[in-house]
Amino acid sequence: MKRLSVMLGIFLVLIGITSVYAAGNTVTATNAQDAAALVYVSGYEITPEVFYPYETGTITVHVTNGANASVVVATPDLIDPNVHVVNTNVFNTRTTIGPGATTDFSFVVTVDPPDGTYFPLFTISPQVYGNSIHSTLTLKVDSDDVQASISKEPDTFALSKKDTVNVSIVNPRDGEISRVRVRASGSNIDISPEEKYVGTIPAGGSVEVPFQITPYQKTDAVFNITYENGDNKHSTSLVLPLDIGTDKTKAEIVVNNIESSSSGMTRTLKGDVTNNGLVDAKSVLVTVGSPATPVDPNPVYAIGNLEPDDFSSFEVTYTTTGNGAVPLIVEYKDENGNTFTETTSIAADNSLALPGSSGGNGASAGAAGSQRRGMFGSFGSGFSQIPVTEIVIILVVIIILLYAWRKGLFRRLTNKFRKDPLPDEDDDSEQQE
Repeated sequence: MKRLSVMLGIFLVLIGITSVYAAGNTVTATNAQDAAALVYVSGYEITPEVFYPYETGTITVHVTNGANASVVVATPDLIDPNVHVVNTNVFNTRTTIGPGATTDFSFVVTVDPPDGTYFPLFTISPQVYGNSIHSTLTLKVDSDDVQASISKEPDTFALSKKDTVNVSIVNPRDGEISRVRVRASGSNIDISPEEKYVGTIPAGGSVEVPFQITPYQKTDAVFNITYENGDNKHSTSLVLPLDIGTDKTKAEIVVNNIESSSSGMTRTLKGDVTNNGLVDAKSVLVTVGSPATPVDPNPVYAIGNLEPDDFSSFEVTYTTTGNGAVPLIVEYKDENGNTFTETTSIAADNSLALPGSSGGNGASAGAAGSQRRGMFGSFGSGFSQIPVTEIVIILVVIIILLYAWRKGLFRRLTNKFRKDPLPDEDDDSEQQE
């Protein structure tokens, strides 16, 4: 019971506050005519902010009674040759506006072209006394559509390679658009995400919407953009042709400095793998293909990551029947995990590399290998392949031979085997003295 009394007291206080507030915002009127003169338009709202021609929207007018007495009004209307009120029967009855109160009158309208700014006149009349109340509104009509374009794309698309495409959406209108969505589609392509929710784009604003596209043939990517202007749905489409070509930035594998040797039934291929492209070649593996069979100890040689202009040596062991060409296969991945293979044909009988063919994900063919031979066998361009030990031995032998010749050791050695030994240079010098 006590709780009920407290709640009743609070309710009475709120009523008192409301009464004081209303009284503080009203003017004392001595008669009905004076009270009607204190009714005015306190504001209005238009949805959407800017109409398309023939589009339906809502105009809400706020009418406030500034008198301390109730006023009855009737026949609200909008007057403009290009603005047509749809809900004309809504305001056939009289409306009473209490002291200090505000009543809203909402008109559902359509607007005719052309584009421009219109000034429909709102009018409403007191029921008994007073003049009609008028207020001029401002309404804009604009047929400009949302603009969509591709702001980012590669020069060419490569088969099975993921690339980023940005769809730019620009709202050139003077009013915002809402519930913007972009849905991407196409045949024989992977697109991620398939749909992107953008939300609201303010007047004069723009957004960038990124998509990841992987094509598997020459085709088109279609972007369908839907949005709302007020409660009116609109859409526009954008088509992007996916022209297939060579990826100018991909990794490019070159095989060179090939050496071939054999031990029993097992053969060994050695050489260098160079990344001549502009991006990293990841998870690089080297092996051989049919008719060769990879065998231990190095059936597959794992190089790992090759940066642009970097190279690494490899060694692959295999068996084969006959002396036909052996396909040397280099497999690698790009940053998106796509796998590429490049094949170089190696003539096993003379270890010459022949032009190869590519495979997997549209990778281009590897460059032909080559062989360079030194005094002690073949060696490549890498420092680790230079025969340092052999060179040092040769230099030491040459130095020893030069030293022995200058000291006459060769002359003395040959004299021991002659029947008529020649005098040593030292002995000749003593006899002359």
